[in-house]
Amino acid sequence: MDTRKHTFRDSHQDREAAEHTPVTPQTQAPSYKLAFADEDFLCREDLRPVRLQLELLKPELLMDEANIQSTIVLFGGARIPEPAKKDTARTETLADLSKYYEEARKFAEIMTAKSMETGGTENVIVTGGGPGVMEAGNRGAQDAGGKSIGLNIVLPFEQAPNAYVTPELCFNFHYFAIRKMHFLMRAAAVTVFPGGFGTLDETFEALTLIQTGRMARVPFLLFGRAFWEKIINWDALADAGTISADDLELFRFVETAEEAVEALENWEGKGEKRGVIPGR
Repeated sequence: MDTRKHTFRDSHQDREAAEHTPVTPQTQAPSYKLAFADEDFLCREDLRPVRLQLELLKPELLMDEANIQSTIVLFGGARIPEPAKKDTARTETLADLSKYYEEARKFAEIMTAKSMETGGTENVIVTGGGPGVMEAGNRGAQDAGGKSIGLNIVLPFEQAPNAYVTPELCFNFHYFAIRKMHFLMRAAAVTVFPGGFGTLDETFEALTLIQTGRMARVPFLLFGRAFWEKIINWDALADAGTISADDLELFRFVETAEEAVEALENWEGKGEKRGVIPGR
């Protein structure tokens, strides 16, 4: 809440006053609406730069007001069920991957408990706010009695806020690009669980930013070596020369929450910029 005093009339007052304007052909015309209260105007194609700015600004301001200093990012599949519901999984593989729901929940609980020991403003769990692994992350934070962030996005299916996101830290986006910026702007570490196209997109964008020196190097953990090595031939990329052998050191495989916590605590090169930027 902004408590600063201003000499100008407050915009809320004018918006309320405008709602009680006498009904005339002039006041009912779309052109008469206050620009900031005109949803149709704000949704015009010409206003895309303004909407981009608003989506960047609103979560930033609210997280600043909540004193969120740093985050632990959890990426992962929306379709991975909790172990108790693995019989409802669409495939046998998804049922087998349900163990990572529990690991995500446990990891988030451990990290949130550690965060609360120092005020709960550092290493706050942030997920995409939806079901599956995202739900597990927010749930683990709640299990520890702490807050967590959910960065939702409007989709035709699957994506709605899970019940464990802290309500005042639950955000909704139209633009994927701005949402991904908010994932990484405060990231002290990135953890990635098995997932689909969305998870892969988020993983490789974050790795690219670190590889090219556009963000500081942070601990980067991939849960489930067997899954990741089955879907991506990492060594083939290095052998082909499309990435450097050193790029394979940007991330580490882990299997359990406890192993992930130990990896974070003993990560070498944390916070460093890349010394050599390939392709420049």
